[in-house]
Amino acid sequence: MENEASVKGRVIAELLSHLTNDLAIGKKIKSGELRKRLKEPAWKVPDCFNMTHIDMGQFTMKLLSSKENPRGDKVILQLHGGGYTGAVRNAYYVFAGLYNEVSHGCSVLTPDYRVAPENPYPAALEDAVASYQWLMDKGYFGEQIILGGDSAGGGLAMALCMYLKDHHMPMPCGIVAMSPWTDLTASGESYETNYEKDPLFGNTKESLIYVNDYAGDHDKMDAYISPLFGNFKEFPPMLIQVGSIEMLLSDSVSVAAKARQQGVKVRLSVYEGMFHVFQMAYLNIPESKRAWAEVGKFIEILTADTRL
Repeated sequence: MENEASVKGRVIAELLSHLTNDLAIGKKIKSGELRKRLKEPAWKVPDCFNMTHIDMGQFTMKLLSSKENPRGDKVILQLHGGGYTGAVRNAYYVFAGLYNEVSHGCSVLTPDYRVAPENPYPAALEDAVASYQWLMDKGYFGEQIILGGDSAGGGLAMALCMYLKDHHMPMPCGIVAMSPWTDLTASGESYETNYEKDPLFGNTKESLIYVNDYAGDHDKMDAYISPLFGNFKEFPPMLIQVGSIEMLLSDSVSVAAKARQQGVKVRLSVYEGMFHVFQMAYLNIPESKRAWAEVGKFIEILTADTRL
């Protein structure tokens, strides 16, 4: 954890706070309404990559791979964020490219899993399981698969891992979780201590972290919905990154503490002054650049099969 945020990082956080708190559009950003209505052109695939579209029936996926020197020993299954209500967007294909870069050539599978309110729990988990099974059907072993996810996708990665363990399926070799949403009951202390600090979800109880259709009639403390309340024994190593001013800070801190207590290797990195999924600044601010480098180092360690 750094002592203070960079100048660029602080500027971005302040701009985000202004956008969400002072402008009329802010409420739609916090509730996820803007994200859900966002219409984007097809992502232009950089020349260095191949992108394969995969139709799974109830959802689709895209597999990004390097044209030159692709790695075959590991693959990354990326589960996108969006509060379980927003579909995949182009930013996650940029994420896939960054995962490929920092891992020195790993292919990245990004499912556009079903979301609420049209498809509440367990749709997202079912699609995550189907994506994982697809990789195994293609010849990957569990120890070759790395789960990556941000926000809801980070929580979904942990829920997937719990499902795999409960159903005696091969476990992945590691998890990268960026600002994971692990507690849909919003019980952590940071929901109060960072209420006025969080530039994305703060100062309202009408944001998607409070008003969300994903759980439906199911208990929000179900470990497949809120993995914080599950059992982390036998989990693979986890890298958890989170910003210090997030309302979801406790979601990361509490999971890291519980998992470590249950014998899991966990690296928890709290980035001072950073907001929810600050890695979406890509390589444009020092904190995000450092976070992606840390992801690369984590994958390198997984590949070397050494201690965290």
